[in-house]
Amino acid sequence: MSPVADIDLYAPFERDVVLEIRTSKMKTMPGLKIETGIDKQLRSGRIPVSYLGLDADEHDLVFHGGPDKAIHGYCCSHYPTWQNEFPEAAARFRRGGFGENFVTERMNERNVCIGDVVSVGNDGVLLQISLPRQPCFKLNHRFQLKNFAPNTFKTSRTGWYYRVLREGTVQAGDEIRLVERKWPQWTIERVQEYLHRTQDNAVMNEELAAIPDMGDESRKAFERRVEKLRAKQKRALNGGEEKKKEKWRDFTIVEKKNQTPRIASFVLQAVHPDPEAAELALGSHARLRLPNGLVRPYSIVSGTDPNRFELGVALDAASRGGSAYLHHNMTEGDTMQVGRVTAEVQPAGAASNHVFIVGGIGITAFLGMLERHQRIHWETTLHYGVRDAATDIPFRARLNALSRGDDDKNSSSSVNVKIYDRSKEERMDIPGIFRDLPWNSHVSVCGPPRLMEEARDEAEKRGLGRDEVHYEAFTADTGGDPFEVEVTFAQDSDKKDSDDGEKNDGKKDTGKSKGRLLTVGAEETLLEVLRRTFGDDDVPSSCEVGSCGTCRVGLRSGRVEHRGTALGEEEKEGAMLSCVSRGVGKIAIEI
Repeated sequence: MSPVADIDLYAPFERDVVLEIRTSKMKTMPGLKIETGIDKQLRSGRIPVSYLGLDADEHDLVFHGGPDKAIHGYCCSHYPTWQNEFPEAAARFRRGGFGENFVTERMNERNVCIGDVVSVGNDGVLLQISLPRQPCFKLNHRFQLKNFAPNTFKTSRTGWYYRVLREGTVQAGDEIRLVERKWPQWTIERVQEYLHRTQDNAVMNEELAAIPDMGDESRKAFERRVEKLRAKQKRALNGGEEKKKEKWRDFTIVEKKNQTPRIASFVLQAVHPDPEAAELALGSHARLRLPNGLVRPYSIVSGTDPNRFELGVALDAASRGGSAYLHHNMTEGDTMQVGRVTAEVQPAGAASNHVFIVGGIGITAFLGMLERHQRIHWETTLHYGVRDAATDIPFRARLNALSRGDDDKNSSSSVNVKIYDRSKEERMDIPGIFRDLPWNSHVSVCGPPRLMEEARDEAEKRGLGRDEVHYEAFTADTGGDPFEVEVTFAQDSDKKDSDDGEKNDGKKDTGKSKGRLLTVGAEETLLEVLRRTFGDDDVPSSCEVGSCGTCRVGLRSGRVEHRGTALGEEEKEGAMLSCVSRGVGKIAIEI
């Protein structure tokens, strides 16, 4: 392997040599049950090249393969640098380690450009550079380094993909020659700058979205950003979005179904569909305003269409009216309103293993995510505790499909589902689950308070960070001693004292003057008091059980009894969750 000092990776590229050609069959990844084509082996002799890549080269078609990803190239001059940066994994950084088909020495992310057309050898093969390689958790597992994958795009050492323009044969030793350069300003490194590192540059996003030679994976990412930035600018022109009002839309119940004796599902469809509404993220919550005036958040259990989705609602014995009203008063054809739909759950794409710990109705928070994990072949285990496995499992057909996989023969795409039946005195061993977590696992937890507390205790005992465990509560203890709160609005912070109490533009005083003093009673939350006093639009919320962080407010002074899981320890000094946390005595906040 050539030392880095021998190669100038900034030298212009006109020609290079294919040092090695590698292909692979799909294999089970060590320590996992998923299959991968990353383990490329050396090939000799002439190898046929089709529009889908090299002969006998197999791909996980969820992430790799296809016309835009026919052949993967990588610069072997990167490997000594990786060895120096990660000496504990030096032996694993060797040619073929990134799953490349073509091993080159001088071509790299700094001197090749999107759309470059190159010839390979003398058999007429023409290739075009189509995409930068995206980071993947399999790289973490391959090199046995947690969170390694982002280093590849941060340092622009990802490699790139070719599409095949003309078929033929190739062999090691063939010369690669630059034939045409259409986009000289867009090296792979510069594309990665705006794909990963600087994502909010509107001009660059528009320019990249307009490159026809860029593969769909990246070009469509830029197109989506352009759409979002334009929508953001439109909202800003219409009065700004910092304090945009909650938009309530009418939805009709088009299907209501009893999933179990105490759990019902509701399919909601917009009365007037919004063609510009953004696609819903998995793990979203929808705020419902019921005909009786109650406002409650519920998890979306299926659907990414903002104009049609499904909720799962358990009849809570201690219901404050929301679940009881839905179960007993709402039926097909009835209309309710849906406000903010928000999601704070980000897929843990860097993890090698995904472990879900769930109790009862908590399955609604994660079912869509579990199905996505199955589709993309992520290594996933579900521990699911229920009251009675015979009668108390909602969405049973979907749960069964998770454990079967795409079909009964395809075990690699199945989720390992473990059911714990309380009626048979089966108890989930949460300490044991955390003790036996596989390497590089991410844990997601949703269930009743006792399950949540036990999981949180075990995670803390084992030193798991916030990026390794996500908590999604569906109930919360919100009561406590009454307290006082002095409220300052952020826009008032810089006003002079002489402005206190003045009316805005001659309009009625809304009570948003600096230093407004409120009392939060023993059985109400700070969020409820703020909304009752100032209206629904000043403090957004989503889950309202302390999981997502949407309702956080700034803490200016005073002691707080922090509840919920959305804030890290370092954040608690300057913020609190208004939906669950409580002040002690008197506090001052800013919203």
